[in-house]
Amino acid sequence: MAPTSESSESTESSGSTANGEGGAPKAPATTAPERTGGGVQSVERAFQLLEALADSGGVATLSELSTSSGLPMPTIHRLVRTLVQQGYVRQDTARRYTLGPRLIRLGETAGRLLGSWARPYLAELMEATGETANLAVLEGGEVVYVGQVQSRRSMRMFTEVGRRVQPHCTGVGKALLAQLPDEEARAVLGPNPLPAHTPHTVTDPQELMAQLAEARERGYVVDDQEQEIGVRCIALAVPGAPTPTALSVSGPEARIRALEEQAGAASLVPVMHGIAARLGQVLAP
Repeated sequence: MAPTSESSESTESSGSTANGEGGAPKAPATTAPERTGGGVQSVERAFQLLEALADSGGVATLSELSTSSGLPMPTIHRLVRTLVQQGYVRQDTARRYTLGPRLIRLGETAGRLLGSWARPYLAELMEATGETANLAVLEGGEVVYVGQVQSRRSMRMFTEVGRRVQPHCTGVGKALLAQLPDEEARAVLGPNPLPAHTPHTVTDPQELMAQLAEARERGYVVDDQEQEIGVRCIALAVPGAPTPTALSVSGPEARIRALEEQAGAASLVPVMHGIAARLGQVLAP
């Protein structure tokens, strides 16, 4: 994200017939899908597999899916075959399974709707701070911007909705990672040094994990020119959202710092938390 002047920056059923005691055929008996907690078990398991596949980076073997999902192999075979037939999963030449192209349209539509639902809250945050308000989710180990309301100022931040960035160098990214258990956050980051985007980027995974712990304690996180020189961002989690979601305000470094000093983080952050909490109620399943 970079400052711009009026411009962009960068079921299963079975039937059987049997003879009764008098020899008359009985009507076919249909086995209804198992239900758990009011839901259809086979549907729940299908989505469980898709989530496991996404968590693995979008590519996995059947045995890997069995290990990660905890489902028995016969169930996985049956569900994956159905998902492949429907285009939500595909098999590659190495006999691994990947997320299928039909999911793209679902994801894009869901992202647009999420941005639409969030827009009034982002507009409220923009009006309260005078700076660009952003909404982002964590998807496949990347930050995806799904909503934004730009500042009214001529020099403002602009990030294209749909843009994907790495989580370690952005405020929303760190706010998203902080919502994960440490083990999951480490898996997203990986064991190797992280790429530096500016001299301020934290490249040591252990140092970043310490920042995430601090973010959980104080309830927000700051990106101080870690993605773009001259850009500062304050970000925090949106509670209650069905997937890790974060809200932020961003702008030129000097202006955001002045906003913090003028309003004080102690008063600015509660305003953001209040908006995030109301937005979370809208997004909650």
